[in-house]
Amino acid sequence: MEGSDEYNVLGELLQPCSEDPLTGFFRSGYCAAGPENAAVHIICIEATAEFLEFSKSVGNDLSTPRPEFAFPGLVPGNRWCLVAVRWLQAHEAGKAPRVYLHATNRKVLDLVPLGILKGYALDLN
Repeated sequence: MEGSDEYNVLGELLQPCSEDPLTGFFRSGYCAAGPENAAVHIICIEATAEFLEFSKSVGNDLSTPRPEFAFPGLVPGNRWCLVAVRWLQAHEAGKAPRVYLHATNRKVLDLVPLGILKGYALDLN
């Protein structure tokens, strides 16, 4: 499964988020929603220590390795396809990580306005 047939929030073809660690619901490196738009891991973030601590505090531990799921655990600086509602939860708490718009699926616009995302963008000139 590739994400190259899906679009990002800028209306361009979706770019890969990360291959190390390999991310995305489909573990394709893309924040793809999939053919049924079922996947919700659609916002490409850059993890920070503050965000990882916040995420763990609300029950979404992204820093602890889970070998049974081939999940290495995230460290600050890793890119990751995050569940959109988790990003919004972090945003509302003032703890949201920065995002890569070129690798963030346009499906997220159903939940988060582009203007808010642009305020966290790492890849705009």
